[in-house]
Amino acid sequence: MSRVANSPINVPSGVEVKLNGQDVSVKGPKGALDFTIHELVQAKLDSNVISVAANKKTQSAVALSGTTRALINNMVTGVSTGFEKKLQLIGVGYRAKAAGKVLNLTLGFSHPIDFAVPEGIKIETPSQTDITVSGVDKQLVGQVAANIRAYRPPEPYKGKGVRYADEHVVRKEAKKK
Repeated sequence: MSRVANSPINVPSGVEVKLNGQDVSVKGPKGALDFTIHELVQAKLDSNVISVAANKKTQSAVALSGTTRALINNMVTGVSTGFEKKLQLIGVGYRAKAAGKVLNLTLGFSHPIDFAVPEGIKIETPSQTDITVSGVDKQLVGQVAANIRAYRPPEPYKGKGVRYADEHVVRKEAKKK
């Protein structure tokens, strides 16, 4: 059984946490996030330390308490340091350019792709083949990076496509005569 919920969350300086019943709001230098805790879980704030516990000792309540602890920890980390995912474009003619709230992608299709950047996400293109997705919400950063990757996932024969910077693509051998 996991004991994730048993470890406390230390709130760094510059981050303000408010508990109002089942509502948690976290505000820091990078932004603010809100979350509503499930009724089977309770959270307590004691001098910059957040502790999460299950109200009942049922299996679902214990599982929810660990999930809640992880979500609150991600909120605290997000508003203090933020999260980022790096993507790479591998392929001839594959390019990306961030222009305001739109990411322009050229991925070998007959048309360019204009990806609308959601609120709370910042996309940078340090070079034509690198994309950096950053923000305070870990789930939203990961989902936006996955949506961009879904336009052209890496294929196994040549490795062309959009991939995460730390992703390893297993290559297949081509058909032999």
